[in-house]
Amino acid sequence: MLIRHSAFLGLLLTLLILLTGPAAYAQVPQLASELRPKEARVPGGVALIAIPQKSASPPYVHYQNKRVYVSPYQGQWWAWVGIPLDAKTGTHTLYWRTKEGDKGLEFNVQAKEYEKQYLQVKNKHVNPNTDQLARIRRETPEIRGAMDTWYPFQTPLPETWIQPTQGRISSSFGLQRFFNNQARRPHSGMDIAAPTGTPIVAALTGKVRAVGDYYFNGKTVILDHGQGFTTLYCHLSEIAPQVQVGVELQAGERLGKVGATGRVTGPHLHWTVTLNGARVDPALFLP
Repeated sequence: MLIRHSAFLGLLLTLLILLTGPAAYAQVPQLASELRPKEARVPGGVALIAIPQKSASPPYVHYQNKRVYVSPYQGQWWAWVGIPLDAKTGTHTLYWRTKEGDKGLEFNVQAKEYEKQYLQVKNKHVNPNTDQLARIRRETPEIRGAMDTWYPFQTPLPETWIQPTQGRISSSFGLQRFFNNQARRPHSGMDIAAPTGTPIVAALTGKVRAVGDYYFNGKTVILDHGQGFTTLYCHLSEIAPQVQVGVELQAGERLGKVGATGRVTGPHLHWTVTLNGARVDPALFLP
């Protein structure tokens, strides 16, 4: 009777463990890839912040009043915080929404000095006329809206980041640019120089949010990877026929070809990465 009683207690204990384990405590989900960008807590960089939320549902996180991309990594939720190029050095605060209210998670932003670049371009792109300014004002909301809008979905991350075209990095992110000796905003992306017609692919899976031929950017495609994470590809000579607004492109799928449309000095791809409305260094997303 003692043996049978012990066996019954062992069985009962096993059942209790099964019932009170994962079913009672939702673990953070694991992604097949668990890929993350490199961290650089500088203006134009990315801060990776652990969020102490132990549930399968993603946390609500915001920074400078904008929702932030979150992704699981090794059983923990992480926020990918895009730090704007004009961010001041010092202490910054990310906010995590809980039942008790928003809780601040502080991180420090260090200084970084970017190089300067002087370019000679056609005068019409430096000082647009009245009609060109009107066109720029019409196009800007469409471009920024596609790049900066937050949607709740998340696309599967590839096994590794895919460089969108093969070529020489001719202009790095963050350069203080001077066109015909006139100062302009810092470079918001990475330029990859390549011959006209070189294939361009999606860096990762995403939905097409905008396709157009814009004054400054030329032929352009903007992909949305969910939660305010977007990539822009511009100055294309050609956009692939299947690239239409609302279509989902797979990582590595061809979206166009290198060109010299818009404000350029030669054929290249301008590639921009955005997190929570901040342009961040694409080099952080490459091996």
